[in-house]
Amino acid sequence: MKQVLFTDLDGTLLDLDDYSYEAALPALKTLQRRNIPVVFCTAKTLAENEYYRKELGIEDPFIVDNGGAIFIPENYFSFGFECKKKGSYCVIELGASYEKLRKALKEIKEETGFKITGFGDMTAEEVGADANLDVEKAKLAKEKEYNESFIFDEPKEKEVILFEKIKDKGFAVTHGGRYYNIHGKNADKGKAVKILTELFKREYGEVKTIGVGDSMNDIPMLKAVEQPALVKNKKGGWLDISLPNLYKAQGEGPEGWVEVVERLILISQ
Repeated sequence: MKQVLFTDLDGTLLDLDDYSYEAALPALKTLQRRNIPVVFCTAKTLAENEYYRKELGIEDPFIVDNGGAIFIPENYFSFGFECKKKGSYCVIELGASYEKLRKALKEIKEETGFKITGFGDMTAEEVGADANLDVEKAKLAKEKEYNESFIFDEPKEKEVILFEKIKDKGFAVTHGGRYYNIHGKNADKGKAVKILTELFKREYGEVKTIGVGDSMNDIPMLKAVEQPALVKNKKGGWLDISLPNLYKAQGEGPEGWVEVVERLILISQ
């Protein structure tokens, strides 16, 4: 049976603080040798995904901007399917445009007086300082197409109002390990995972999907796979969710990721 791994990046394959992936490299190389697809499923942009795919030597499809779009390398599957051609990719778009999301966020800010700062309001230097990124990586993080990451500098109890406002505008919101994200209501990690899973099934027949994440915005992905798994967060605990068959790794970030790969994938090969 073909196994496919869907993985979050920040706080999962990448350390949340310094974005290191060194601990995961041996396990990742083993997955590649065994031809097990590693599908990034993240809030990161196309540019950021391309950077890490190149760094890690990964050539599988990937999901950007919290499910905003699925990018599939040309000729990756042996069959044709409906998609939008973009560079060397076949793209299935699920999300709303960045311009519409920015406009909605600006309107909410004006209507409520909330302190909301989006990546579009910040320079690359400011994004880098806040997210602990160098300027070049911060520039990649700002190249958004299907979601807007933002800082919500208000008391936690005002979240309810923010979420309602975003819903009223016709959009959705998720909260990742570091930022809030506004995106199209059809942009969903879970929907993207299900679409891509069907394509893998057309290619390989029977498929087993494994998903690993660490935060709230990973829940749709974890619900869409057969075998969900969590790594510990920086507070030393797990995301508070209950799912059938949920595996909880003892390690944080990349260390926990390695545990998931070794226990749930490599041991069964």
